[in-house]
Amino acid sequence: MPTVRKIINDPVYGFITIDHPLILDIISHPVYQRLRNIHQMAFAHLVYPGAVHSRLHHSLGAYHLMGMALGELKSKGIDITAGEELGAKAAILLHDVGHGPFSHALENELIEDMHHETLSLLLMQELNRELGGALDTAIAIFTNQHPKKFLYQLVSGQLDVDRMDYLNRDSFFTGVAEGVIGYDRIIKMLTVKDGQLMVEEKAIYSIEKFLVSRRLMYWQVYLHKTVVSAEQMLVRIIRRAKELIARGEPARAVSDELDFFLRKTGPGLSMASHLATFCRLDDHDVMATIKQWCNHPDKILALLCRFLVERKLLKVKLQAVPAAPAFVDEKKREVIQKLGITEKEVEYFVFTGEASNTTYNPGDERINILFKDGSIKDISQVDNALIQHNLSDTVKKHYICYPGSW
Repeated sequence: MPTVRKIINDPVYGFITIDHPLILDIISHPVYQRLRNIHQMAFAHLVYPGAVHSRLHHSLGAYHLMGMALGELKSKGIDITAGEELGAKAAILLHDVGHGPFSHALENELIEDMHHETLSLLLMQELNRELGGALDTAIAIFTNQHPKKFLYQLVSGQLDVDRMDYLNRDSFFTGVAEGVIGYDRIIKMLTVKDGQLMVEEKAIYSIEKFLVSRRLMYWQVYLHKTVVSAEQMLVRIIRRAKELIARGEPARAVSDELDFFLRKTGPGLSMASHLATFCRLDDHDVMATIKQWCNHPDKILALLCRFLVERKLLKVKLQAVPAAPAFVDEKKREVIQKLGITEKEVEYFVFTGEASNTTYNPGDERINILFKDGSIKDISQVDNALIQHNLSDTVKKHYICYPGSW
């Protein structure tokens, strides 16, 4: 096998090394290169202007951390073959390849009942056929079918390298210091016992900081009220376009690919037959179409698009309890009178919802701490633990969106 050694200069970690032909083949493939054109954080850049990094940046960073983690485990005598190491690196590199335009914001909107994990697996299987079965191990790890479960836990778990990278990277590009985590110390303290990924006792405080940072990043960045407003406006733009199309009215997208998914959607759509079309779709298709629709004859679609392009976002109120029905009705009456639209149409401009986040749920796959005496405890059961069971409850915030200034 020919020797491969390439380096990528990453602003977060420095140099990332590509040292295997299969990894280079994956990174060079159009299916992977498409991730350059999908924002990692959707509309977070409307609040934090530096948050313009892509899904490609994130997957390369997660790949780098996977290499560090596997190297650390091997140095502690954990049995990991060269094939398993390569498979785990390929799995994490491709874990987000199924994300569509604007990632989570449009998940289940463009393609109904289809999560990005399902699309990632379909694309990995397609790539595997192209590469003559070279991704068999990667797919086994990605789907948790590999006998060494700790490899899956590194790809998708409470303490996976995916989360480690996106917290570290997103805090770097947003400038939000609360998201900074001690990823290097956590990786140094990883170990395996009884086939399960664990953390050595010395890393307890680093794990607690990791969980707290994740909680803070969700409320300060990912679920920031302005980000919620922009993403909900995008969702309603797509819904309005689909509604117009269903009524036989013109709402042509800029690209054939986006037009296809606006017109042909629903649970009956076989994505396995349309992967090539999906892989030509990215954020540019959506934003170029929204810019074009700013002059659409439909008043509702045009206004929503213009508001989003010009960052005249709907006003958001976050609160502990749902908005009072009287307040919601008042806002709806104001918009109906101002725009001359129907009670059904006003739902595009005045609506309620809820945002939620859980700090740590022991009901999911747990973060286990391995003590020097060989005992194992869940992080929430450690003496004087900062992360306790009462933090496993989901925190919900209710919101109402409505036009502010016109």
